[in-house]
Amino acid sequence: MKAVVWHALGDIRLDDVPEPTIKDPYDAIVRITTSAICGTDLHFVRGTMPGMQEGRILGHEAVGVVEEVGPEVRNLRPGDRVVVPSTVACGTCSYCRAGYYAQCDNANPGGPRAGTVFFGGPEAAGGLDGLQAEYARIPYAHVGLVPLPDTVDDAQAILLSDIYPTAWFGARLAEVGDGDTVAVLGAGPVGQAAVACARLQGAGRVIVVDGVADRLALARDQHAETVDFNAEDPVEAVVELTGGIGVDRVIEAVGVDAQRPAHGPAADALREQAEQFDHEREEVAPEQNPDGKTWVPGDAPTLAARWAVQMAAKAGTVGTIGVYPPQVEHYPFGEAFMKNLTLKLGNCNHRRYLPDLVSMVATGRLDPTPLITRWEGTEDAVDAYRMFDRREAGWTKVALGVAGDGSVAPGMGEAAGTGTATTAGTQGPKATDNQGG
Repeated sequence: MKAVVWHALGDIRLDDVPEPTIKDPYDAIVRITTSAICGTDLHFVRGTMPGMQEGRILGHEAVGVVEEVGPEVRNLRPGDRVVVPSTVACGTCSYCRAGYYAQCDNANPGGPRAGTVFFGGPEAAGGLDGLQAEYARIPYAHVGLVPLPDTVDDAQAILLSDIYPTAWFGARLAEVGDGDTVAVLGAGPVGQAAVACARLQGAGRVIVVDGVADRLALARDQHAETVDFNAEDPVEAVVELTGGIGVDRVIEAVGVDAQRPAHGPAADALREQAEQFDHEREEVAPEQNPDGKTWVPGDAPTLAARWAVQMAAKAGTVGTIGVYPPQVEHYPFGEAFMKNLTLKLGNCNHRRYLPDLVSMVATGRLDPTPLITRWEGTEDAVDAYRMFDRREAGWTKVALGVAGDGSVAPGMGEAAGTGTATTAGTQGPKATDNQGG
């Protein structure tokens, strides 16, 4: 079968690999109809998350059809359409039963304290092959796989595999409630989803901070207030927008690959910290293999964390869902301590939130599909990785139509959905110069 395979830093390829087989009684084999590229996948290619093994199939987002089940999978049958949660959990241990699926005691071969298991990641994350392939083996399928009704198509479901559960989790971590003013750091896919998730959890205002023009425009389509960190100092702007107080809640959706402002007042203010950021990047990504402007690690690993603490109001809450690998050892604890901030962070418990999100989409309460800005065929996956890595215009979220019924043809996302149930609303007639009649 065809699959996107990691070979080395800066080296991924579309390879022919053996099809997976059932290895455990609780396994299932899923024929993938749609997959997607996530910012986390880029960490492995840039070098900001180490431990990848050559030959590992990438990807942790997928929708597909069950082809085969192990003898202990009693709740699924071949032919069922399913969405695959990005993280893997047994459903039996005390953590899974309490809803902390990302901290499962049994999924990681390294033991109960070894950490979260997810598809297509390093050995420390379980060493599982990923989902950017024609078929995938799903461990603990009886717990992980979430069935899809006919009213939820691939275009909607692919964003429920990781992006929307992570954004929902981020809003929960930040303790978003009725009337809160929320800052979302990062207007990538998770940050975009966080706008709707924060609003659905009661936020009164949502302010999105980023430096990429088309991503800020996508946030404005959802009627978020936007701050361009290349045009103004984001902390000063957010504090001014909130009457000098700061925001009640921050959802930090950037993580270790944060980039310094290219110009503007924020760039000037950070010049004195350039040496510190350079040191941090060497710690985070001691091995790198950039190709021009592609596969370049972020040049300010803790900048988003610092801004999150700085723009939060006293006694506010910061929910961090941007990825930070174990080698990141710097955080502005002093300022957070002096402001009495509550800090919550970690890997998303996808399986906890997925069934409710599927129901929201099925009933029309939520339509996530406008966040997909590109659909690519599997044969174009490596080029799509490059475009996404460089944050090129129009490449905010990339889905891969893999094969068969349900997959979506390559294009710009016109067929992905109307967004009727998002917070974007519907545009009325265009304004004209003739206002008087």
